[in-house]
Amino acid sequence: MLSHSTRSWIENATGGRVTSVAVLPGATSSALHSVAVETNGQRSSLVLRRFTNRDWVRREPDVAVREAASLQHATRAGLPVPELVATDRDGSHCGVPATLATLMPGEVVLQPANRDEWLHGLAGAVTKIHRVDAAGFPWSYRRYNEGESLVVPGWSKHPEVWKRALDVVYGAAPSFRSCFVHRDYHPSNVLWSSGRVSGIVDWVNGCRGPAGIDVAWCRHNLANLHGVSTADDFLAAYIAAWIRLHLRSVLGPHVRGRAAAGPAGHVRGMACCRISRYQQHRHARASGRVRRECGRAALGFPTDY
Repeated sequence: MLSHSTRSWIENATGGRVTSVAVLPGATSSALHSVAVETNGQRSSLVLRRFTNRDWVRREPDVAVREAASLQHATRAGLPVPELVATDRDGSHCGVPATLATLMPGEVVLQPANRDEWLHGLAGAVTKIHRVDAAGFPWSYRRYNEGESLVVPGWSKHPEVWKRALDVVYGAAPSFRSCFVHRDYHPSNVLWSSGRVSGIVDWVNGCRGPAGIDVAWCRHNLANLHGVSTADDFLAAYIAAWIRLHLRSVLGPHVRGRAAAGPAGHVRGMACCRISRYQQHRHARASGRVRRECGRAALGFPTDY
């Protein structure tokens, strides 16, 4: 399953012996394997990620280096992420660029037993990413698709809705406060254990940029999974989580004690006021049909937080 060169690289990096290898399901743009290593009688579980998409590597030859830097930056910030073990920058050991990191506990949850707790967990985890300073981080945000390549799809029954969405894309980018962003934040990249977020994985797109892109991309995925109302509830949970974190850091122990009791009091009031402002703006600009289609395109989110 793994070449002799790859096994030797793993063993040299860990100082141990590879005892088993298994394919990890769910990867779409790279090859993922769980690797068990025994070192002085102690077993550890690692994840080998090999970037096998040649077009991607051709466009971004530093793809493994970027993920390694993102993991290290996130680890230093205390985020629940895999710990980097080794990087094959140019594929000299693994045949393609690769990263080796620790295996995080937990599993992906896409059909939660408690929807509200799930959304609050997703929102709380991403707000902690956005509190991390990204000054000096080498990679910055860029769009996946440039505006000039986008057109109104011929299959849509509501082309006027898409035209409005494209007008937003073609317009001037909103101002934002740059922070650390995951860039591919969605439920399939979040692990859960005992009802809590236990890890955030897939950091190959980590960069400094607008917090809104993580919120929007997650909303896009949630709308596809569970509908636009779930995406809107995630946005509300994100705003509430952000306000709680901000108040705790700025206003000290007095607010910390009140906030610890949950979304009651002035924390809830401020969050609800902010959500109300957003909803009034959204309803004023769009009909129900526009909201549904724009929600699928993840374009209906605030940018001024």
